[in-house]
Amino acid sequence: MTPAIAAVLFDKDGTLFDFGRTWNAWSLRALRELSQGDAQVMAAMAEAARFDLVAGRFLPDSPIIAGTNREAAECFARGLPGADVAAIESYLAQGAAEAPLAEAVPLDPFLRGLAAQGLRLGVMTNDTEFSARAQLGRAGVLERFEFVAGFDSGFGAKPAPDPLLAFAAHVGLRPDQVLMVGDSRHDLIAGRAAGMATAGVLTGMAQAADLAPLADVVLPDIGHLPGWLGLALPV
Repeated sequence: MTPAIAAVLFDKDGTLFDFGRTWNAWSLRALRELSQGDAQVMAAMAEAARFDLVAGRFLPDSPIIAGTNREAAECFARGLPGADVAAIESYLAQGAAEAPLAEAVPLDPFLRGLAAQGLRLGVMTNDTEFSARAQLGRAGVLERFEFVAGFDSGFGAKPAPDPLLAFAAHVGLRPDQVLMVGDSRHDLIAGRAAGMATAGVLTGMAQAADLAPLADVVLPDIGHLPGWLGLALPV
């Protein structure tokens, strides 16, 4: 990997946090609560969200995986009679901030190691900024990032490149000095469009074959980034 990389922008869900271990059980509970225990309504919501109620997990083609919080609310609302999308969106945002977190790797030492090598670090998620900051704070790593943005932060949402370019501008670097790391095609499409290097990770729902055409490298998880970047970190 070229030594020109001076900053790393991470997606959150499926990248910093393992998607399935963080969101599957939480989402099943949310479906139960939003449907008020009505099995037929719950099944309709699950179908719209592409959530397998028997296995208790999202299917790989779920639009919620890489979508914004608003898109997730709209998706759930399609199966909920008389749904108030704004109310569902608020419910999801508040609840997501308290979701159980499964770190893809022990985040604090990993991020401290990257920062010690002089890398500038940021997070851009299609979740809300409120949820992102709450979750990163609960994981004890919020202060490791000098840029945290959600789809509602005023820069737009992935797969548009604008929020990624906002990070590059924030840290005063050219886009080609930034590495975008994510678990979905949305992440990598945005990275390519922004002119950044891209790394895919397999801690989300996508398979390597889904990410490879858009990535400079596909790794099992973010813990393999230092080796690919040529850094010797204790991770």
